[in-house]
Amino acid sequence: MTRRVLIAGLGDIGVLTAIKLAKHADVVGISAKPGLVSGQELGWRLARPDEWARHNWVPFGRFRGLDRVRAVHGTLTGVDLDSRAVTVTETDGATTAFGYDVLVIATGVTNGFWRRPTLQTTDEINADLRGPHERLAAARSVIVVGGGAAAVSSAAQIATTWPTKRVDLYYPGDRALAGHHPRTWATVQRRLSEAGVGLHPGHRAVLADGFTGDELTTDPVQWSTGQPPASADAVLWAIGRVTPNTGWLPADILDEHGFVTVTPELQVPGHPEVFAVGDVAATDPLRSSARNRADGLLAGNVRAVLAGKAAADLKSYRPPKRRWGSVLGIQPDGLEVFAPNGRAFRFPAWSFERVLLPWIVNRGIYRGVRGD
Repeated sequence: MTRRVLIAGLGDIGVLTAIKLAKHADVVGISAKPGLVSGQELGWRLARPDEWARHNWVPFGRFRGLDRVRAVHGTLTGVDLDSRAVTVTETDGATTAFGYDVLVIATGVTNGFWRRPTLQTTDEINADLRGPHERLAAARSVIVVGGGAAAVSSAAQIATTWPTKRVDLYYPGDRALAGHHPRTWATVQRRLSEAGVGLHPGHRAVLADGFTGDELTTDPVQWSTGQPPASADAVLWAIGRVTPNTGWLPADILDEHGFVTVTPELQVPGHPEVFAVGDVAATDPLRSSARNRADGLLAGNVRAVLAGKAAADLKSYRPPKRRWGSVLGIQPDGLEVFAPNGRAFRFPAWSFERVLLPWIVNRGIYRGVRGD
């Protein structure tokens, strides 16, 4: 009898996991979107949304690896871990129960206006892409608040796309990218300065209770660190205030912050048939499993559980100590990727569209992506 794997969430890591399991089980994926809407590359999304969407907003039907996967467009509303079933409210308002033999939780996090779990149509997603871009395009000056990769890439992309704008980046520490190797920040700092971005270390913004930065604002930014307020036509908040999308899960499988508790094998303690991966999983302080391609390890462990293998046969996820990868995103002169030790290697601009995306990403990682 074919066993069912239910994947809750078809974002970046959910899609990759579904592709790897499609030939080994009856795979059902639940998604609030009608396709993959990546949470990556915020700066590219804001500055050049049409280019970003070609590679990061992909209807599920274009993925050859998902041909055997049933994608259900709906919102997860609950789970019964004892009876092994989730409940989903679909687009027509009907509530349906889906049973499973293995459940993979990959529902991610809410972060600003660019990563939300809301049920959306194609038109609503397209409007979400255009709105912030048009506001930034009309602004003569932009403040970016935050010290992570999303803030840094946004400042760089806005400055290089609209070189006549005044763009300023404010961050609380002595340097941005605190989770990366110092060598990474040294290179990125130089790139930002060359793009004309004003850098303002040691600025911690005053945030009202409950403020999440889920929209562009225009009011002056106040600082708890004593500096005078800063003003711009548009303020982008990339402050890393993420909320795990776990409201549909029981509290006893969550940590004190609402993330899913997992073992090194990415299993939920006490529930060996339930796994979690990506930003929603409390794997390590950086919750790095999605960015370190744990989909392969997870798929192997799921197959082992379906085959009835012993726990000792499962592999453990070992997170890196530092963040790595692309920081600034695709630039006119190419794509720069940083290793965990801070060393950078560059893909020249010509190779991005001719080699990296069609061969390494679309064919190698996603196992084939059809054209529009």
